[in-house]
Amino acid sequence: MADTREAIVRASYLPMSIIIVGVGNADFTDMQILDGDDGVLRSPRGEPVLRDIVQFVPFREFKNASPTALAKCVLAEVPKQVVEYYSYKAFPPRCPQPDTPDSNLSSPQ
Repeated sequence: MADTREAIVRASYLPMSIIIVGVGNADFTDMQILDGDDGVLRSPRGEPVLRDIVQFVPFREFKNASPTALAKCVLAEVPKQVVEYYSYKAFPPRCPQPDTPDSNLSSPQ
């Protein structure tokens, strides 16, 4: 667990998200700690994550739900995580380019 916390703190500076789906009836307390929703995750040395990059979802809460409900919960934090990364890097959002006739040729319909 200590190595995992250290790796997540380091990874929080990178353009990535970590999604954990807990399968079975195990005790997922450690996964909930890694998720960081109840407080800031810290490395064993006390260094906090730069940004929350972990999403933990226990599958048992969705075993009778639609796949769409599971997907929505699993991916819920990813947009915020992307925005936080780009904000950290000071990359401003780019305005979408207007469609040109050639750009529609490669777009799936």
